[in-house]
Amino acid sequence: MNLFTDIRILLLEALEKMVKSGDLCPGLDFTNVTVEPPRDPLHGEMATNAAMLLAKPTGKKPREIAEKLSLHLSADARISVVDVAGPGFLNLRLSADVWRGLVVDILKKGEDFGRSSIGTGKSVNIEYVSANPTGPLHVGHTRGAVFGDALAGLLSFVGYKVTREYYINDGGAQVDVLARSVYLRYLEAHGQKVAFEEGTYPGDYLILVGQALKDQVGASFIGKEEDFWLAKIRKFATDMMMDHIRSDLTLLGVEMDAFFSEKSLFGTGRIEQTILKLREQGLIYEGILDPPKGKKPEDWEPRKQTLFKSTEHGDDVDRPVMKSDGSWTYFTPDIAYHDDKVKRGFDFLIDILGADHGGYVKRMKAAVSALSGGKVQLEVKLMQLVKLYKNGEPFKMSKRAGTFVTLREMVEQVGVDVTRFMMLTRKNDATLEFDFDKVLEQSRENPVYYVQYAHARGCSVLRRASEKGIDVSDGALSAADLRHLNHGSELAVVKKLAEWPRLVEISARTNEPHRIAFYLYELASELHALWNKGNVVTSLRFVQEGHLGTSQAKIALVRSVCIVISAGLGILGVRPAEEMR
Repeated sequence: MNLFTDIRILLLEALEKMVKSGDLCPGLDFTNVTVEPPRDPLHGEMATNAAMLLAKPTGKKPREIAEKLSLHLSADARISVVDVAGPGFLNLRLSADVWRGLVVDILKKGEDFGRSSIGTGKSVNIEYVSANPTGPLHVGHTRGAVFGDALAGLLSFVGYKVTREYYINDGGAQVDVLARSVYLRYLEAHGQKVAFEEGTYPGDYLILVGQALKDQVGASFIGKEEDFWLAKIRKFATDMMMDHIRSDLTLLGVEMDAFFSEKSLFGTGRIEQTILKLREQGLIYEGILDPPKGKKPEDWEPRKQTLFKSTEHGDDVDRPVMKSDGSWTYFTPDIAYHDDKVKRGFDFLIDILGADHGGYVKRMKAAVSALSGGKVQLEVKLMQLVKLYKNGEPFKMSKRAGTFVTLREMVEQVGVDVTRFMMLTRKNDATLEFDFDKVLEQSRENPVYYVQYAHARGCSVLRRASEKGIDVSDGALSAADLRHLNHGSELAVVKKLAEWPRLVEISARTNEPHRIAFYLYELASELHALWNKGNVVTSLRFVQEGHLGTSQAKIALVRSVCIVISAGLGILGVRPAEEMR
């Protein structure tokens, strides 16, 4: 049951009646007519923009439309009050029985309540993490991993067939640097003194890789030229680092469906085939780009390049696909990789990238548009930085210096649930502050604790009631007389529950899983507020001694909250706590 959708259907039916009666002209577009919670709850329980939206195309005053529309709406038994305010704002209040019926619906559907079919029959590929296999995952990767996994859970919840994918960047120069760095650790494992020059990875995490290489090949690489060992160590090191990365992701609760190797594109003709495909569309040409904005003419050296005509698909400038030495640019294998995604038949692609890839978005969207003939949409979500604090001091990260905070260290210090939830407490394009001390506080200021505590409180109510002999099965609770839920604070909880299906759809359509975390905090706040009022007003306590029917009605409300919190946390990959310690 999505009450907002149900009332919107009622509204559209009323508008069609007004068209038939001549109160509205035919041919109006009702697509953007909405029914949503009002900004100020004092104005009502639902609000619609219908009158304001239709005023201009009909040439009528919005209040005139609103007043006639109110007559149709108020005739429905579900509507208790229709209020026309100001120039034509239309606010609605529903019958209390309509709200109460929502509790029954939740109890019957369980965690399927709020599911949607908007993605049914559609497939989506979500590429996330995709860290270079040159070191362990750090907290920046953690945020992208959690966001991508939560988004995958959200889109699965609304019916999409989701593929979670990791793009292994093992085709570039960085893996050669990795191999050389591991070789130094290999020599070190043999007792030699080494120096890490500029351009190598000096992090301690490679000590174990160097030792493992020694255990496998002994001294056979010592004294040999780079040509002898480079390719072998590159594969050995990449495989070992990817094993570590997979292990770290598993620790975080992230399981990928597919790993795609960039290296598999080279020497196989796949890149060449993709460029040929674009060339046959007239999108590859030899040309000279204008100098970048801000460059002085003397700093610019014009040269002919092989270019992708990305401006024909929404980009600002055309992009080079081949360097002057005949090698591919960094962008070109990524074009081939996305061509592979298109060929696999996905309806929708999502790339989750670091904030430093902002300049990459338009060119990649242009490539996917060209490769799919405009049929496949690519959305890119950029992840802003995570700022770490501990003991009131900022933590610094530097991958080259090897002093970064790893994903594993973070999870081991605060736990999987805290890590995942906290990474979703800000929108992806906003910087996130992560304070190791505050995330472990047991207070309202700690959102993950606050939500977990609400679920645990609900579970404690169910346990206590069961111990008193009250049947708290969903079947028994759904049959309770919910007219006992008549206090404003109780109905406020129900109204917040009613927002769940709508919130799920909005989050899925905008690809914003952080909305789920925000909603769960708000729902938890409503339950905690009701609990606290029950400490003062005995009639609001969930278990009413000697009044079985009243108790079951109130417990039904609590159980409904637990169901929705559990479903929401499930989307985010966070376990609902049954008790707090």
